[in-house]
Amino acid sequence: MDYVSRIAQAKSNYIREKYEPESIVIGADTIVSIDEAIMGKPIDEHDFEVMMMQLSARTHAVHTAVSVSHRHKCLNALSTSEVSFRALTIQEVRDYWQTGEPSDKAGGYAIQGLAAKFIQHLSGSYSGVMGLPLFELSELLQRISVGAGNE
Repeated sequence: MDYVSRIAQAKSNYIREKYEPESIVIGADTIVSIDEAIMGKPIDEHDFEVMMMQLSARTHAVHTAVSVSHRHKCLNALSTSEVSFRALTIQEVRDYWQTGEPSDKAGGYAIQGLAAKFIQHLSGSYSGVMGLPLFELSELLQRISVGAGNE
């Protein structure tokens, strides 16, 4: 969770400092973890199959950090959700890979896409699993906007 928070904050601070020093800048990052191990983006089809079979019939965590930077202030929040997959067949996994959707996704799937049919249960934030937790973002924007008006 510290890792994903650092990455989100680094993204927002970098853009604010390099391009938009007076703007409010949002950065976010998402990781999928199971058994304390981080699952990155699949490097190839075999890596993807291994990932998906690890997720099959199990529950995993999705951590999305969001960071809002404005001038010299940076606020951060973390959304953690639990996602349970139904049992998957290797053919379903291979068919999903062929769609192209999972190749650049943390954990190898997109909840808002074709992988929705694999999800048996979600506990937490749907938008957080998608990669931008809207509840947390809204609260950060409110806090930073109030602070911006007082500077």
